[in-house]
Amino acid sequence: MKIVFLDARTLGDVPNLGELNALGQTILHPDTQLEQVAERIQGAEVVITNKVKVTREAMASTPTLKLICVAATGTNNVDLTAAHELGIQVKNVKGYSTDSVAQQTFALLLALLNSTAYYDDYVKTGEYSNERIFTHLGRPYWELNGKRFGILGLGEIGRQVARIALAFGAEVVYFSASGQEYNVIYERLELDEFLKTCDVISIHAPLSAETENLLNYARISQMKPTALLLNTSRGGIVNEADLAKALDDELIAGAAIDVFTQEPIPASHPYMQLQKKEKLLLAPHIAWSSIEARTRLVHKVAENIRGYLAG
Repeated sequence: MKIVFLDARTLGDVPNLGELNALGQTILHPDTQLEQVAERIQGAEVVITNKVKVTREAMASTPTLKLICVAATGTNNVDLTAAHELGIQVKNVKGYSTDSVAQQTFALLLALLNSTAYYDDYVKTGEYSNERIFTHLGRPYWELNGKRFGILGLGEIGRQVARIALAFGAEVVYFSASGQEYNVIYERLELDEFLKTCDVISIHAPLSAETENLLNYARISQMKPTALLLNTSRGGIVNEADLAKALDDELIAGAAIDVFTQEPIPASHPYMQLQKKEKLLLAPHIAWSSIEARTRLVHKVAENIRGYLAG
């Protein structure tokens, strides 16, 4: 059996890639352009993709193809209608990155809230050595204890973030864009109250018709001027130009962003043109990618292939 992984570089140096080799002849391409897909998957029975698009044309040109494994949760990069019509199974992976995303959410939050890079720089540049007192209070921060921590999207990752927020002593509330009410101890708020009363808003919802462009300038302006916004979910939920303007207009205290509408972001992106750069902390879509999460991902992809082989 021939297995082709179209963008193996997206998983990096994972210790258990051998699981795939044990299942068949595995060809690992570091990355693949759209126009290369059809040629590279010729003769393959199984194709693995993280973000590379697999189109109807590519599937139709590969009669040997029986299974597409998406090395991620979202399947929007595969033409599912075409796959169904052509009798090709499509399997994704869920739940592999919950702890990783939750941990990175708080890493970003605390780095932003506590200005860790600023204080590290203050010491290492020698400014602290020239100080006459024992401390420096250039960037005050507040405690999470007793603050209202709002979660937008209370799925598996949102619930893990909620548990950690509770450990910090925060009051957890949530907003559901779909209107779903969960059987949890946290209060569900309508959007206006959610925006106006939360000290932290952390986004963990899928991109959908209900969430796309949900946080625009008008809605961000409803937030507290001391509030912080976190997005480790999907870039399109936040209007990026509007957030940049809101930060420069000092409508909120800051934001930490790990996901973008276009990835990688262009050099001309509104976030890159920000005047008040200290208000924005950026990461290159890494919240999902702990060593453990990527190892679990490869294992679950291998399990999906084994399940296909078992019929």
